[in-house]
Amino acid sequence: MASTAETLLADLIRCPSVTPETAGAFDVLEAFLVPLGFTVTRLTFEGDGSYPVENLFATRKGAAPGPHLLFAGHTDVVPPGDAAAWSHDPFAADVADGVLWGRGATDMKSGVAAFCAALASLANTNALEMGQISLAITNDEEADAVNGTDKLMAWAKAQGHKFDFAIVGEPSSAETLGDSIKIGRRGSLSGEIVVTGTQGHVAYPEKAANPLPVLCGAALALDAKWDEGTDHFQPSNLEITSIDTGNPTSNVIPARSTLRFNIRFNDTWSAETIEAEIARRLESVDAKGCALSFTPRGRVSKCFLSAPVGHVALLCAIMKDELGTEPALSTGGGTSDARFISDYCPVVECGLVGATMHQIDERVPLGDVERLSALYGRFIARFLSGDQE
Repeated sequence: MASTAETLLADLIRCPSVTPETAGAFDVLEAFLVPLGFTVTRLTFEGDGSYPVENLFATRKGAAPGPHLLFAGHTDVVPPGDAAAWSHDPFAADVADGVLWGRGATDMKSGVAAFCAALASLANTNALEMGQISLAITNDEEADAVNGTDKLMAWAKAQGHKFDFAIVGEPSSAETLGDSIKIGRRGSLSGEIVVTGTQGHVAYPEKAANPLPVLCGAALALDAKWDEGTDHFQPSNLEITSIDTGNPTSNVIPARSTLRFNIRFNDTWSAETIEAEIARRLESVDAKGCALSFTPRGRVSKCFLSAPVGHVALLCAIMKDELGTEPALSTGGGTSDARFISDYCPVVECGLVGATMHQIDERVPLGDVERLSALYGRFIARFLSGDQE
């Protein structure tokens, strides 16, 4: 007989919720959570240059005042690609030899299902009466992330919700379940540098101003070391991703050249100081009669860190006891929606091994989903009881 976590995960995977289409995923969650005593609110945010997105916020207050735990995640998935290349239909949620196959099996419908199943397992105990549990679920994590968690958290704050701790159920384990959690993420800034010169004949350089040597100087200035790293973060790294002149000929000095880059920065920097340092480095470049400009592109993702004390330390202790492994405290990888939550409370990412996420034949061992659900359940009970030991 299928477990609660397996049944819910399968129901979610059968919803082809490719960003931003919910495709019934929120209907599944609402039907599951309401009988557990949750008040479910569904909100659509739009604007700011992005598409409309539906989000779900569910909350349950216990009989006694106590701490407030937030679980966050997303039900949207990336497209499956060539469905014929899959061993199993990407939205059929087939189970074979204890493994469930389908898009979102790892990233991250499994995290949502595991947490909800943990709540169901505690429904007939007194544990949920000791505080408040909320869920913030978006359907826009895999794409723009404009009308999702960021706005949902701002809405929750405006409604008077204050959170003590948050868990994002993203895949965070490296090789085995529980061997790692993410207690922070580096920031990310993308930018474009444009150098405008004067077009001319290569045989008469004195009549032109070549932007390419200037752009090379800018590249060297940006490529220099940024920092040594910090206690919890690796050194910041800037990667040049494109240099383009649009010049197909070899005897014309181009009039304009463009460089694009991305920097992943640690807690040495803020969004403001990293932009200021980029500007300072570019000021040192000899413009050779050209005009040089720098423009940030897209949203700057801030760096954040949740100190490994208090609730973080409690989670690590329970993970070691429940799973037999002391989790490494990671800040690696790209960005996640945890960056939006970090403005409101300490937040960690704690979830499955992400070996097959975004791949053809994405799949998850059901035993890991069950173990993750048990871990969540134990943490919920300890957290709401106020026990930090």
